Amino acid sequence: MTDKQTLIQPDRGQPATALHLVNTDTFGGWLKGRSAAQRAALAAQKFKGGSYETAIVPDGEGWFAVGGVADTASLSSWCLARLAEVLPAGTYRLDGAATGKPLLGWVTAQYRFDRYKDKPEAEGPRVLLTADVAAIEPALAEAAATALVRDLVNTPAADLGPAELEAEGARLAKLHGAELTVTSGDALERGYPMIHAVGKAAARSHAPRLIELTWGDPGHPRLAVVGKGVCFDSGGLNIKPGGSMALMKKDMGGAAHALALAGLIMGRGLNVRLHVLVPAVENAIAGNAFRPGDILKTRLGLTVENTNTDAEGRLVLGDALTRAGEESPDLVIDFATLTGAARVALGPDLPALMARQDATADALIAAGLAVDDPVWRLPLPGAYREWLKSDVADMVNSPSNGFAGASVAGLFLDRFVPEGTDWAHFDTFAWRPVAKPGRPKGGEALGLRAAWHMLLQRYG
Repeated sequence: MTDKQTLIQPDRGQPATALHLVNTDTFGGWLKGRSAAQRAALAAQKFKGGSYETAIVPDGEGWFAVGGVADTASLSSWCLARLAEVLPAGTYRLDGAATGKPLLGWVTAQYRFDRYKDKPEAEGPRVLLTADVAAIEPALAEAAATALVRDLVNTPAADLGPAELEAEGARLAKLHGAELTVTSGDALERGYPMIHAVGKAAARSHAPRLIELTWGDPGHPRLAVVGKGVCFDSGGLNIKPGGSMALMKKDMGGAAHALALAGLIMGRGLNVRLHVLVPAVENAIAGNAFRPGDILKTRLGLTVENTNTDAEGRLVLGDALTRAGEESPDLVIDFATLTGAARVALGPDLPALMARQDATADALIAAGLAVDDPVWRLPLPGAYREWLKSDVADMVNSPSNGFAGASVAGLFLDRFVPEGTDWAHFDTFAWRPVAKPGRPKGGEALGLRAAWHMLLQRYG
């Protein structure tokens, strides 16, 4: 991995290659100021100013680069990303001002996950100079949080189980002076029975646990951040088909988002009492695996008829949300790779957002749009609560009718959040199936920056 701290540097007049941005509307006027040789070079590269087009243009004894964007007046987070991906290693300066959102895409475009490659790509960094020194640290922090999500999600389950999630929590705690608490073994069975039930069939090296991290002034508003940490999901005894199991290393994507968000919160020193909770399990198959039809106890005291062992994420989150609610939080946010239904409804790029309070949902949506991390709100319809009724227990974990799967999963979680508590739930994919500029194929942070910028406005 490239040292991301070097990718954006203060502009002190260092030698640098110029970058120009145009779009299809401004390209013609910009082109008039170019020499015949430069126009010929652009024509040879079929450059017309379209989004993400790039070209290298001769300029005396050197050269400059030009990139196409959608709107030169309102630059997106990804407007420089394609240039950062394709240009030679070197130092660059944007003609105009490199500031704000484009700095993020410059860094995220240079992300590489090469842990398992015998010969990683030996390319040097592309460094961007900016006069907006105050924008460097926030951009690097968000890029680092994004890289953390990507690294954790991309790592296969053989090398990233509950113990490794605990180790990441311990690293963050040490870095920021937080307190780490881990509950496992018999204490987990007594205090968090659904987490124990889901994870008990895993090998000892992947034993289940609840990872908690607390940080900040106890006098500040309490913020709970919860992340689903299913490090691999076989589906349990309701086993997934092979094609559906192939990406299940990413089922801890919610935990990755929660830990990355925690790092941003502590690094920035938000005025909150932070409480991070990660129920970390592997949903494995063994003789002691929980079964369809089992009645599960919960930390809250309700009983749950398990109708589908592949609807396990909501079970482990239920106990974690109960624990979060015991501290009377001002706000609870959870992240989870929870339902295929959310992906059918919204596709891979849009996390489904569910929230109790319209103001909180609106703030999250607005923050996401402002930083190019959009989310889409789905309802929590009270009329569908009846689908969670059980003949033999207080509720089921998965209705059989197949309707409104994402919202019904949200309604299940809603039962474990104290009444009246402000709560938002992100059903995120945590994966990008097709690469886009600044956003490579693989593990991805989706909804992370929307939540972060909403929290900045609320508690900053």
